[in-house]
Amino acid sequence: MNILVLNVGSSTLKFQLIRTDAERIAENRDERLAGGQVERIGGEAVLTLQAGSGEVHRRVASLANHTAAVNFVLHWIADPQSGVSLDAVGQFDAVGHRVVHGGEHFTSSVRIDAGVLRRLEETFDLAPLHNPHNVSGIRAVHAALGPGIPQVATFDTAFHHTLPEHAFLYALPYQYYRRYKVRRYGFHGTSHRYVAHRYRQLTGRSRAETNLVTLHLGNGSSACAIRHGDSVDTSMGFTPLEGLVMGTRSGDLDPAILDYLAAKEGLTLSQVESVLNKSSGLLGVSGLTADMRELLAEAAEHDDRRARLAISLFCYRVRKYVGAYLAAMDGADALVFAGGIGEHAAAVRAEICAGLGWLGASLDPAANAATVGGREGRIDTGTGRLELWVIPTDEELLIARDTYRVVTGMESRF
Repeated sequence: MNILVLNVGSSTLKFQLIRTDAERIAENRDERLAGGQVERIGGEAVLTLQAGSGEVHRRVASLANHTAAVNFVLHWIADPQSGVSLDAVGQFDAVGHRVVHGGEHFTSSVRIDAGVLRRLEETFDLAPLHNPHNVSGIRAVHAALGPGIPQVATFDTAFHHTLPEHAFLYALPYQYYRRYKVRRYGFHGTSHRYVAHRYRQLTGRSRAETNLVTLHLGNGSSACAIRHGDSVDTSMGFTPLEGLVMGTRSGDLDPAILDYLAAKEGLTLSQVESVLNKSSGLLGVSGLTADMRELLAEAAEHDDRRARLAISLFCYRVRKYVGAYLAAMDGADALVFAGGIGEHAAAVRAEICAGLGWLGASLDPAANAATVGGREGRIDTGTGRLELWVIPTDEELLIARDTYRVVTGMESRF
């Protein structure tokens, strides 16, 4: 089955075309037929397109809206000149969508119909920066292809539906939860779920034997405590702003700061929230960039104090969460790094692990330095209680597999 995976943002569209089926899933032989992204939808869009592992092509096209962007991608895939190998199976059989927020209703991937769309529209106030655009992508596919192609939604929040009440509730008047569903939802669930599954494949452990702390570290970062294969706590909360220091997000802070800054700077609460989401984190502390690669270079080449401070603050916050989750879980078998920073920044992993020796983590410097560039594997010495792993995440692959399962009725607790 050929499945088109879409991740739609306000002015972007990322896509992958993946061939999968029950046999390929079992043998981990899924094929990537194409991928790319469209940026600056609404004007002169910039497109990056790649068939298989072939040459990356870049071009510009006038794309007024998401429907135009979806149509462009569909036509490019079907064009014999694109180099996309579709063989006799046809173009594709289903479309899988990343949807950021499923609220309390959606606890697993679902086939999209009119009722699901209505429910998704009810989540717009929970994720106003994401879900409306995700739904625009769904409608764009329907407009382009009609109802004949099944569409499936996979939710970032779904993996965290197993959080116990004491972990997902805030210590606010309980009626705010009952009336408005103010609670911890957690995000990056698709990534944490994939990493936990891949860990089981690599180690031969069963789901019930899987006890991990997973770290999705990138421009957006989150930690997840996984006990017996289920998410039992996670650092992102009601929104993706809570938790770890991120590229431009502050992560945890005293909520009284919002009113204080609003008064001092003459800002509305909405403007303060924008500062916390878009001008804080690594960017805000360093005053230079939100890109960890650039900060590491500045710290190494120019000994920039604020670059070093931003890196240290980032690592310190991660280390605190790891310690808290190991305490909450009564220990774990492994700490797993994923995400752009987690997969590529060996120096960041080393700084995080440097403070975890008392927990039984023993980093192997050579293995850590070698496990970059998309490689996976253990980076500990094998002498400590806590295994250390790098496992590159693959959210698009998980969405494709979920889409196959939903469309075919295949049951799985992947």
